[in-house]
Amino acid sequence: MKNKISILVLTGLLGAVNLASADPLLTSWFTTYSGKYARIYTSDATKASGTAVTTWTNGTLEQSLPAYDGVQEVDYSASWVYIRSTGLGAHVMGPWYLDAAHTEAFPSYPVNQQALFRISRSPSVGTNTINSTGPIGYFLDGVSMYNSWDAFYWNGTEDASAGASSGGAWNRDAYVNEGVTFDAANAHQPGSGQYHYHANPPALRYFLGDHVNYNSATDTYSEASNAPTKHSPILGWVADGHPIYGPYGYSNATNPVSGIRLMVSGYVPRNGLNGTDNLSTNGAARTTIPAWAQRFYDLAAAQSGPTVSTSYPFGRYMEDNDFLGDLTNASTGKAYVQGVDFDLDQYNGRYCVTPDYPNGTYAYFVAISSNGTPLFPYNIGRAYYGDPTGGNVTTISETVTTNFEGGPSLVPSLNVPAVSNTTVVLTWSATEGGTYLVASSANLQAWTTNSTNVAAVQNTGAFTNTSTNSQRFYRVVRTALASYDPVTGTSSGGGSGAIITMSPATGSRGSSFTVTATLSASATPPVPAMSGAPVATFTVGTISVTGASYTYNSGPETGTVTGTLTIPAGATTGSQTVTITFSPPPGQTQGPSYTQTAAFTIQ
Repeated sequence: MKNKISILVLTGLLGAVNLASADPLLTSWFTTYSGKYARIYTSDATKASGTAVTTWTNGTLEQSLPAYDGVQEVDYSASWVYIRSTGLGAHVMGPWYLDAAHTEAFPSYPVNQQALFRISRSPSVGTNTINSTGPIGYFLDGVSMYNSWDAFYWNGTEDASAGASSGGAWNRDAYVNEGVTFDAANAHQPGSGQYHYHANPPALRYFLGDHVNYNSATDTYSEASNAPTKHSPILGWVADGHPIYGPYGYSNATNPVSGIRLMVSGYVPRNGLNGTDNLSTNGAARTTIPAWAQRFYDLAAAQSGPTVSTSYPFGRYMEDNDFLGDLTNASTGKAYVQGVDFDLDQYNGRYCVTPDYPNGTYAYFVAISSNGTPLFPYNIGRAYYGDPTGGNVTTISETVTTNFEGGPSLVPSLNVPAVSNTTVVLTWSATEGGTYLVASSANLQAWTTNSTNVAAVQNTGAFTNTSTNSQRFYRVVRTALASYDPVTGTSSGGGSGAIITMSPATGSRGSSFTVTATLSASATPPVPAMSGAPVATFTVGTISVTGASYTYNSGPETGTVTGTLTIPAGATTGSQTVTITFSPPPGQTQGPSYTQTAAFTIQ
């Protein structure tokens, strides 16, 4: 008789979502790989060999401990959605170079940003607020969204850094001037280590199934050549509360059965076509900025810029582009009309119905050509459509509900097992760096530990068991987690700084008694989620507690370690630091460790 396999997951389901809310701002975040370490290629050679690293340094920017990629927490209130993210992509990032020949390495590496960004759940129409440097939103993979500017502008003499200002009349286009430094995912980072996208994010779109192909041999992405068959998904959220979709939408903005096609940007180069003036030849004088820039910057049309030349080529500045809505079609003598001649407005969006908003919403769309080449203004225009009330915050200062927790807080979820005769292959979603205990039972009462040392391989755990039982139940629980760089607080080695409460909290010299240490639910990393996790050390000051055993308590997730404390007659009196360390996962040199100063007093 074939085995009957029943599965019991004591700790619940991975990334459970509050089904009471169907708000896409809550549910659209890409968290599939949030239990996996972020990785980079440091050179073309390491990319060719597939040798990605989880820690790195360039001498200035250092990721000394692994950090989990992307969105690690989603919280919400009636007014706001908050995301916590490392800002590191789920794809393998890098390498980065300063030149197309890849002879000069880029000077910056990405690092964990410990970002906290809030987005309004009630977006409103804005008043042409310019978007400036830094994050103007976040993509679903937790990578920050930058605008189309590279923070340099023409100051009348040369291109200069704008610093904290919003620039000038002629502002350099980031994709044109910095695109050579982007990795295969179209992203790079400044000296702060903040990895970000200025334009079309193909790696994220590939993960989301948005008409992008992936070449595993070269680790590159390309736009699919066949006709699109479905509306692009949401790719991210802008600080004004509006979504940004991929490049494909409904042909008719308000008709979901009108067919799917590439959205046509409203922007065109000032090359003498489409009713524009011609700046496309060397010697052309940049004497006026386009009407869209006049509106957004509140400047007069006459603005002197550098003459077009090899040093200041056509396309170098965002203002080398015009907006069709401001132009007249020479062949008809009539103004170009959105929805007829082009799809996207001056903000690079439109009001439309989408799969997520069947009743309509304002939405931005990524602008690309048919072969996937980014087109100005790339993600959104130089100004927000709405009021950008969202943005970076340092703390959550209101009561919120947690909708998702990733990385160290992910709960394992067993997949349907593969059964062949007496062989059972278990797989489950795991947290990288974690060690898992597998136990089985024939009756849900008596449990047999099959293994205590199953190490996650990236974000997957696997175990093969042989059984002749006609029926068997399995459970999988994480018992240890390697050191990591958290998305909140200070980077730590295995959770130092967690709260430990001792009972009793005092003891006399020369006495011997049982002590119990309770590990707080706020411990970082979370406490081992399986009773019996092996305790490597339990010390009170310099005194070792003997016979230590561990018990896990769910709801809230706390743990207790019990053992015998024997205080020597000559022990030093006063407050003592208590430290508890668990055995390391296979292949690791350090297990999770928890420390509390002044947790016990010797009298």
